[in-house]
Amino acid sequence: MQTTIFWFRRDLRLHDNKGLFKALTEAGNVQPLFIFDKDILDKLSDTADKRVSFLHDTISNLKQELEKMGSTLLVKYGKPFEVWQSLIDELDITAVYLNRDYEPYAQNRDKAIFDLLAERDIKCYGSKDHVIFEKSEVVKDDGKPYTVFTPYSKKWKKLLSEADLKDYPSEEHLHKLNIMDASAMPSLEDMGFTYTSYEAGALTPREEVVTNYHLDRDLPSKKGTTRVSVSLRFGLSSIRQFAKKGSALNEKWLNELIWRDFYQMIIYHFPHSVKNSFKPAYDAIEWENDEVTFRAWCEGRTGYPIVDAGMRELNTTGFMHNRVRMIVASFLTKHLLIDWRWGEAYFAEKLMDFELASNVGGWQWAASSGCDAAPYFRVFNPYLQQDKFDKDYEYVKKWVPEFQSSQYPAPIIEHKYARERVLKRFKDALG
Repeated sequence: MQTTIFWFRRDLRLHDNKGLFKALTEAGNVQPLFIFDKDILDKLSDTADKRVSFLHDTISNLKQELEKMGSTLLVKYGKPFEVWQSLIDELDITAVYLNRDYEPYAQNRDKAIFDLLAERDIKCYGSKDHVIFEKSEVVKDDGKPYTVFTPYSKKWKKLLSEADLKDYPSEEHLHKLNIMDASAMPSLEDMGFTYTSYEAGALTPREEVVTNYHLDRDLPSKKGTTRVSVSLRFGLSSIRQFAKKGSALNEKWLNELIWRDFYQMIIYHFPHSVKNSFKPAYDAIEWENDEVTFRAWCEGRTGYPIVDAGMRELNTTGFMHNRVRMIVASFLTKHLLIDWRWGEAYFAEKLMDFELASNVGGWQWAASSGCDAAPYFRVFNPYLQQDKFDKDYEYVKKWVPEFQSSQYPAPIIEHKYARERVLKRFKDALG
C-alpha cells in the first residue's frame, strides 16, 4: 500500500501541528514516524539522563494515543540516514512531511535525507511549526539578518498578522492516518539508558502566570515564570497558541517568545556561533579555565548564595530560574574567567529544556561575545543581585540549607578583585 510518512521530531503533539495537518489534508494514509537519533544519544554522557526518560515516556504516550485510533507510531532507533534507507526499502513511500529544524546538525541531517528521498523520487515537504518567523522572514530593509534584538522585535511585531497565529487543526483529520497494528518500540535499555524519574508536574506550563509575568518573573522564590520551555523544546504545545496568549495578555512575556525566534534565526544564519564567539574578537580572551573552581561552580560550592542555589536547583531538577541563569553565567565567565563554552556544555548536559540556539545565545550574551550581548564591562554583582531578587533568602534557603552555618564555604573569589581582573583581561584582549 502506498504510504505517506509524517516524521515527528520537535513537534510531539497531535493538535495544531502544521506539518501533520498538511500531511493529513494533502495526502492521507499517513504513517507517523519517530526516530531515536543514535547520533545525538551517543553523545550523552549520562546513561541516567532525565530528558531521555521524559522523551521515551512522551513517545510512548503518543504511540498509545495513535493506537486508540487504529493506527500506530513507528518508533525506530538508529542513525536517521540508515533508518530512512531501510524504510524506503520496506515501504512504498510516496511522500514525506515534516516540520523544519534550524540547528546546524539538523540542517545537515535533513539535507542528506532530502537528497536520499529525491534520488528515489519521493517528495519531501517541510513546514514552519517550531517558530512564528523563520530564517529570513524578519530581516533588515537591505535583506540582511538582524543581530540586535530590539529592532528585530519591532519588525517582528510589525509583520505579525492573524495568519501567523492561525491554528492548523491536525486533530480534526486523524481519520486519515494509516490503519496499522500496534508495533514494537525500543526500550531505554535497548538504547543504553536506564529509567530516571523526573518532576512531571514541573514540566506542565503555568499559563495562568502570563497575566502577571512582568511583575514576578525575576523573583526565583515565586512561581512567576510560565515553565513553557520544555513544552516548546519538544513541541508538546504550539508556539502559535502561546504567541496568541502573549499578544493578548502580556507584551513582556511575548518578548521572551520573540527572543526564542531571534536565537533560532541567529543560529540558522550564523552557525559558527555554536562553537565560536559570535564576535570573533572575543575568541582572543585568555580564560583561566581552572578545573577546581569550575567544579565548585558546577556543584554549587562558590560561597555566593544565589549562585550556589541556582546550580543546586539545576543539578537536582534539571531547571534553573531564568534570572538566576544570567547570574550564574555571568559569575562563571566574569568572576571565574572560565570560557563560556564550558558553562554552555554543562547546561546542555543538565537542562530539561535545553535548546541549542537559546543556550548558546544566553551564554554568549553573559560572556559579552554574542549578538546584542551585555557589554564586557557589565559584571553582575552577586550580592546586589541577591538583595534585589531574593532579599529574604527564600530561594537560597530552599536549595542551600547549610547557608549561614559553619558548613557553608567562604567565597571562592573576592568580588572586587574578580571585577578588576576581568575588566583588565577583556580590555587587553579586545584592545
